[in-house]
Amino acid sequence: MQQLIVEGGVPLRGEMRPGGNKNAALKMIPACLLTDEPVILHNVPDILDVQVMNEIMRSLGADVSWIAERTLRIHAQVIATTTIEARLASRLRASIVVAGPLLGRAGRVELPLPGGDAIGERRLDMHVLALRKLGAAIQYDGGRFIMEAERLQGADILLTEASVTATENAIMAAVLAKGTTVIRNAASEPHVQDLCLLLNALGARIDGIGSNRIVIEGVDRLHGGEGRVGADFMEVGSYIGAAVVTGGEITIREADPQHLDMIQLTFERLGVHWQTNGADIIVPSSQRLAIVPDLGNRIPVIKAQPWPAFPPDLMSIALVIATQSAGAVLFHDWMYESRFFFTDKLARMGARITLCDPHRVLVQGPTALHGDTSISSPDIRAGMALLLAALAARGTTIISNVQQIDKGYERVEQKLTALGARITRVETQEGPAALP
Repeated sequence: MQQLIVEGGVPLRGEMRPGGNKNAALKMIPACLLTDEPVILHNVPDILDVQVMNEIMRSLGADVSWIAERTLRIHAQVIATTTIEARLASRLRASIVVAGPLLGRAGRVELPLPGGDAIGERRLDMHVLALRKLGAAIQYDGGRFIMEAERLQGADILLTEASVTATENAIMAAVLAKGTTVIRNAASEPHVQDLCLLLNALGARIDGIGSNRIVIEGVDRLHGGEGRVGADFMEVGSYIGAAVVTGGEITIREADPQHLDMIQLTFERLGVHWQTNGADIIVPSSQRLAIVPDLGNRIPVIKAQPWPAFPPDLMSIALVIATQSAGAVLFHDWMYESRFFFTDKLARMGARITLCDPHRVLVQGPTALHGDTSISSPDIRAGMALLLAALAARGTTIISNVQQIDKGYERVEQKLTALGARITRVETQEGPAALP
């Protein structure tokens, strides 16, 4: 087991570059199954979740290799099997998006229930609805899906919720379907856009990219090509938070600020400000963090919503920032009932937090946080949020189960150490945390 030992209270200073968007890479990689020609993907983050997806691709017969830093070459010349191994599916929630490409290319997929972060129930109904609309016959035996289709047919698909992965699965299934597919109430996140741009570069015909109505004209085949994974706005938001809670000043290069508008508006409610300089953003030091109340001096509510609203995966980061801001704010994540179950750990570190119910948390700040030597990371985003709290805290914090952070953040301790943070990664035996 690995742990991070953090000596807090050090302002971060310097420059960093974010990795590629995890949620884009995890869909663009299986999209390469749709062609028998090589595909080159640039700016792919080398994180645990990507490593698992690469294992899944190899198990299906694809040749996957790193040909340069953050550059993958994928060649699925032959689909050797359409069965996803349970040991791999159980490690990755995104394994479900292999269904669309395999149905489109091979006409069949056998898929165990996917695993993933324990942030609440994430139903697969939208995937089933979309793929059945396209003509797939789907059986489910309580632990495994078997999906088959001789050739998928274009369809009018109305999603009852703007599910990101269901939208992406439907898009990948539809590009080789016969006829026209219209997806209404489609997700429009930057990672959905990156996937569509890659598919169009490979010969797909997708219109409405970035909107909630996507139109796909099916084609007979896709060819090889290249695509680029955009900057991970979740990582950008996380490092903005890290700079702010430590009182530091950092520049984030190639941050793709066009995707940060709503994040900026929301962070400004917590007193956080930054400047944009072309593709870079500068987070200044000595910010006076204060919650901006609603009219009538009412407590504001920060609510997760589908894009282009504030993304749910940054709720945990915003919550830690709020512990250092003067005032009170209510966070509401209606999507995931376990998102805020890590807040008891922040309370142990000195934060004033009230868990109102599984979906809502009230934070009152500012509070001086102190180290805790028995913190465990429950999921990717909560783990990064706890790391931010450790950076802001006085004293030593030990975070275990750090592979959760590694699933979504590339070389996190190296990047933070380069900014001046005092972090050490150690290998330990199972049991109580111990200082080196």
